[in-house]
Amino acid sequence: MRPVKTYEFIVVLKKSSRKTIDIISLLMLVIAILVFLFQFSVQFVAAGNVIDSKNGLMLIWIFGILGWILMCRSQLKKGITPYYRFALMIAGWGWFMNQQTIWLAVIYLIAAILEKPIKVQPEYAFDDEGIVFNSFPEKKYPWNEVQNVVLKFGMLTIDLSNNKIMQGEVNDEVSKQVETEFNDYCKARLQENQI
Repeated sequence: MRPVKTYEFIVVLKKSSRKTIDIISLLMLVIAILVFLFQFSVQFVAAGNVIDSKNGLMLIWIFGILGWILMCRSQLKKGITPYYRFALMIAGWGWFMNQQTIWLAVIYLIAAILEKPIKVQPEYAFDDEGIVFNSFPEKKYPWNEVQNVVLKFGMLTIDLSNNKIMQGEVNDEVSKQVETEFNDYCKARLQENQI
């Protein structure tokens, strides 16, 4: 088990809209359901209107995906962030079992793996080593690569040595005292690491 890292300051930014990610996930799932329904109906007729093991498996995929979508929709109504990962994995399994569409299975599994890290609320963590951004993949900026860091009026601004500027609105209101503490801390780290 790896040790838990502690940071001096963690600045949580306002989350960006996850609507686009949800729409793409739902569109992928609807496409899978429609294709699986079509395949089920063709195989059902070919089997003489009998549900065999292959048709039954398709029904499990269809109802599994639909059930997960319904659960995610109810979570959304309660204000909980929905994750369609499990339904995307079921759809990926369905595509994998169809030998001609293994490449689609890979796309669905990649989407299932990436959905949660992409939806994580953006935050910057500050310690004596540098700044860590919890993106996917995680980005680290040592203090010697940073020119300036300022938290003012609810905005975090990070100016890197390569002229890249990162800016974002802070999620919660920050008191003047915490703002001053944070800015002083960053200023001290920057002065220590000047060449």
